[in-house]
Amino acid sequence: MIPLEYMPPLMFGGLVLFMLIGFPVAFSLLALGLFFGFISIEEGFFGVNYLQAVPQRIFGNVLANDLLLAIPFFTFMGAVLEKCGLAEEMLDSMGQLFGPIRGGLGYSVIIVGFVLGAITGTVAAQVITMAMISLPVMMRYRYNVRYTTGVLAASGTITQLVPPSLVLVVLSDQLRTQTASADVGSMYLGAWGPSLMQIALFVAYTFLLSRIKPDWLPAIPKEDITLRGWALWRKCLRGIIPSAVLIFMVLGTMMLGIATPTESGAMGALGAVVLAVIRDKEFTQRDRWFLRISMVGLAIAALVSVIFYTENIGVSSNAKPFLQAALAATYVGIAWLVYRATRIRDLRNLIVQGYQSTMRLTCMVVFILIGSTCFSVVFLGVDGGTWVEHLFTDLPGGWIGFVVVVNLFIFFLAFFLDFFEIAFIVVPMLAPVAEKILAPVLLASMGSPEAASQAALVWFGVMLCVNMQTSFMHPPFGFALFYLRGVAPKEVKSSDIYWGALPWVGLQILMVILVASFPQLATGLLDKGTVTDTSGGLVIEQQINQGTSDWALPTYDSGSSPDSNSPATTPAPSP
Repeated sequence: MIPLEYMPPLMFGGLVLFMLIGFPVAFSLLALGLFFGFISIEEGFFGVNYLQAVPQRIFGNVLANDLLLAIPFFTFMGAVLEKCGLAEEMLDSMGQLFGPIRGGLGYSVIIVGFVLGAITGTVAAQVITMAMISLPVMMRYRYNVRYTTGVLAASGTITQLVPPSLVLVVLSDQLRTQTASADVGSMYLGAWGPSLMQIALFVAYTFLLSRIKPDWLPAIPKEDITLRGWALWRKCLRGIIPSAVLIFMVLGTMMLGIATPTESGAMGALGAVVLAVIRDKEFTQRDRWFLRISMVGLAIAALVSVIFYTENIGVSSNAKPFLQAALAATYVGIAWLVYRATRIRDLRNLIVQGYQSTMRLTCMVVFILIGSTCFSVVFLGVDGGTWVEHLFTDLPGGWIGFVVVVNLFIFFLAFFLDFFEIAFIVVPMLAPVAEKILAPVLLASMGSPEAASQAALVWFGVMLCVNMQTSFMHPPFGFALFYLRGVAPKEVKSSDIYWGALPWVGLQILMVILVASFPQLATGLLDKGTVTDTSGGLVIEQQINQGTSDWALPTYDSGSSPDSNSPATTPAPSP
């Protein structure tokens, strides 16, 4: 006979054991969930019918979750932009723009890393691309090897935090409780402050190092600058302007309420294909005319929508023919550019590779979600939620003790687990506790308990996102360091890569402390006194009567989804 209170720590201990063995996470979660589920049925903790919640959650919260469609869209967008030459041109132009000053190549890597992070969202592609382009140049101009490897790895991990980060999408899906949730738009708004602060820290560190150790970050000789004046600025703008347009298509439409995360991700994927066509060497004069037609049509449609829009009826009936004609011209131009993408051989192969990498990542996410669903249902069935709450609410120091312990826990867990695994396994357990402990801290600034609850989840999610950035930089397990080692020449020692990463890990830890100490960095842009989303998804309720637990099987409203802001329904527990 196993006491009920022993089951949650046994499940968590078994998960740690499987992680140390190295068995695949998705199958570890599934096996542990089923194993302890059968034990719980045998011990009478819940009945066989309770396990019906597993397929209901898989079909309701995983396969029918519209929000998760944003993951393949953003992944495909990043995969296409990775190989279309945008990074090469931006690094070259920014390097020549900042090169004549000390640390100029470091500044260019940080800025380009920030811009690429806002349009790609993939750490591996960013680190590899920037290292292959910038590492030889920085070594040729005798930049310190440890600074060079550190700034390249750290700039690649910026994409974890900069919207539209995949981490933020996944965290927004997992940060859901019975009373509040952190929707994607709020997570993106919350991440902007820390993102800009982190860039400022990186730039400040580079500036300080260039003054203390000027021989480590030398300026490029003026005779090596091949572009000057308007030619240099034009090359810079050629990379920045299309990137800015794509960022607005993805983030601007979402934050203005024009599109859902899934729809903005689809526009981003389409925009990435169009951008790749424009940058291809086979882009002809006829293609330029179609591009101009689509841009003019889009501009006219925007002007008509702004000038002739009224709150009650929308665009007036007299202006609708002009709006429809402008949109038709835009669609024709974009359709032609997409057709051209299928006719250019190199670009077609690039898109196929993007499909393949997107399929691999999406399948991995879905399998981990299925495994974590099975594990979490059984974990809640044996009072796991109560066990976690008691474990963290009894910590000394109040909310400060909770924040410190959780961040230390995530920091060390990130040595061994990927951010997807942390988000799907740990975050759902901690979200209710975080809301309960952190919401009172924000109540005075947010104006209402509902807004404070949502802001608490956003603050907690952004804090974890900054923390999980370090998982890519941990010596010797950081994936960014592995990627860098794979493309670095032999003269760059592994010890240089590891030692070079440590100052940047320190800056990221400092960023965690700043976000934890000043929640306004993450909540300053959120709505005060209102809540933008309800707790969509599945809720399992527990009723304990004299030591026994009766559980209501959860149901999922097929008409609801996180994108539609419609909450799922949960029946009352059985008497």
